[in-house]
Parts: sequence; structure tokens; C-alpha cells
Amino acid sequence: WATQYGMQKADGVELYSQDGTDYQLITQSGVSAGQSVVYVPSDIVLNSYTIEQEFGASLQQAESALIQIDTQSNVPQGAEYRLPLFRLMVKILSEYEKGPEVSIYYPWLNSLPRQFFNGVSMTNACFKCLPPYAGWLAQNERITCSHFTAALREGYIPLLAETITNKEVTKWAYNVALTRFHEVWQPERAKVIGPMADMLNHASEPNCQITVDYEGNMNVEALYDIPAGSPLTISLGDPTNPTPIFAQYGFLPQDCATIFCKAKHLDPQIMELGYDYKELLIQTETGEIAPKVWDIFLYDILQNSDPGAAQQFLMACRNGDEGSKEQYQSEYFAYTLDAMKNHFYSIMNDVENLTYKAQSYDINKHPRVPVIAAHNE
Repeated sequence: WATQYGMQKADGVELYSQDGTDYQLITQSGVSAGQSVVYVPSDIVLNSYTIEQEFGASLQQAESALIQIDTQSNVPQGAEYRLPLFRLMVKILSEYEKGPEVSIYYPWLNSLPRQFFNGVSMTNACFKCLPPYAGWLAQNERITCSHFTAALREGYIPLLAETITNKEVTKWAYNVALTRFHEVWQPERAKVIGPMADMLNHASEPNCQITVDYEGNMNVEALYDIPAGSPLTISLGDPTNPTPIFAQYGFLPQDCATIFCKAKHLDPQIMELGYDYKELLIQTETGEIAPKVWDIFLYDILQNSDPGAAQQFLMACRNGDEGSKEQYQSEYFAYTLDAMKNHFYSIMNDVENLTYKAQSYDINKHPRVPVIAAHNE
């Protein structure tokens, strides 16, 4: 189907599956650095920018409803940030609704998964088996899907009522958009899906990159020489923090060298210090703890014991004054270490209990148990 509508691929590039269920693109003959491995013409690329133009005023009304819903719910990332994803969902529903006789996309849509394992697809029972950070991310995806569906119902879009009131169909369309888009920033910010390019799997050290030109054509290019028999991969997220990938895509990267310290209870301290989750890491093999993890625990201790010292430590962190930070770290080391131990042992104990709970479920009724247990582990 993709070839029929202009998709081109390098010699030796093909879809491969070991089990007939999970597919990926591989190169059987090898490709050179800079070589185009897959080219998808704009005619079949789903592009949130062109979708906005296609649907016009009818889409704007639904987007206004979405913005209002998000504003009332105090969503962390506002609707404006997620409008490109919403547009992809609308386009997928529109093509689904047209059916095989009208939609050129129908063969592609019909080839996509029906079952997902990410946060949107989880049940309340699943959420009861996740630690706080994973549960928060997974719930955010579920809330976003709910808001998108509500906006479809409240705004004017030329979709049939039987489509937008069908929870299974709307959730499926959201999942297709969420798990297959690629974000581009040039020539304008957009989320795009290129059939066949959407078959690239994730790697912490990818060998390919995706670009979109000014005409909207998508190109997958080799970053370096790729030997024959290799999977073609891109990055689907921050390799230092696998939990967001788990919440969005429903799988676990197996090659993460680091992991977020899971100190969600210190979110206020993280924000005040100006730190990011990707800086608050633990080495998965050596157990080495990043310096900024020590900072957030110490800052919390100082806030509770000596507000004046807490303010001075805050300024030292913001100004990069390593000497002053070291003095505080040395003086309060025993307390910081104790707080970190309590946190880590608590997390490990909680996760063990959560995993035990997950494994008590009937896997036929709760098919996401294996990936939840793998995430917790």
C-alpha cells in the first residue's frame, strides 16, 4: 500500500518479525551514513499543520472547547501544546469513518494494532500496581485522551455521533496518534506520521533520524554506516528515563544505563532548584547517584530545619557555587544519606508489594500485567 502511494525505501530495507506480531524495519544489505532508507511523500504523511488547514473552522471550534476543558482542569501542559496531537486524532477518526471505499488510508489503518499497553489503555486495577511517578504519567495520558474525546463531543467537527461516542474507537485513534507520531520543528512545529516510517523501533543510541522538508515529505536517513541484518532505529524518548516511554508507548527499553531517582515527593524542591528529571539519575549498573539528587534531598532537609541555610543553599545551587554546596553537603551528609536511604528502601518495598499485587491478577483479564511487572522490576 505504501509503495503504491509513493513510499520509497533503500534496497534491502524490509519489515521483519520474529513472531508474526511485533514488526520492525531492518536492513538486509546494509546502508551508508547519510543514505535515505525510507522516503514518504507528503501525499500520505499525516501532518498536524496541514490537517489544521484541511478541517478549518470546524476544527477550530473543537480546539477552543479543548482549551477551555484543559483550563478548567489545570492540566500541567495546556491544550495549546497538545493541539497537534489532537489534530492527528481527528484525522485518523475521519479516515476511519470514511471506510475502505473512500479513504486511501484505510489499508494502513487496518494494519495497525488493536491492543495497547500504555497508560491510556490501563484500567483502575493497573494503576493500583504502579508506583507514584509511573502512575502519574500514565494517568496524564488517560486524562488527555478523556479531554480530547470531550472536545470532540462539545466542538463542531463533521464526524458522526456514533464515531465520537464510541469509546473504543476514540481511544484507539488517540493511541494510534500517540504511539506513531514524530515531532518536527521545521519548517513549523508539527506532529507527523509517515506510514512505513512509523515502523521504526526505539533505541537509546539510534542509527537513523527523521526529517520533514518544506513540502512536507518525510525522509529517514542513516546517521552512520549500518551493517546488514541490523534493525533501523530512532529515539522515542529520553533514554535516561524509561518511565515516560512506558507510559506513552507501553514498552520498556532494555538498554537504559540510568534511571530517574523517583523522588516525586520532592517536586517542589526540584522546581525551586531549577532541576529536571533527566538530571536526577542513578546509574543502573553501578548505583552511582548524580550530585543533583543529593541536592534535592539536602534542600528539603534544610527547609525543614534551617530556612536561612536553605535559602543560602538554594542560591549556591542556582549560581553554580560548588564550594558552598560542598560545605553544606559535608555538614549534613549523615542526614542526607539517611533521607535518601529511607526514600530508596521505601520505593523498593512499595514496588515489591505493587508487583506482587499485579501478579495476583488474572492475566487474561489484565493483559498489561507483564509490562507493569517489568516496569516495576
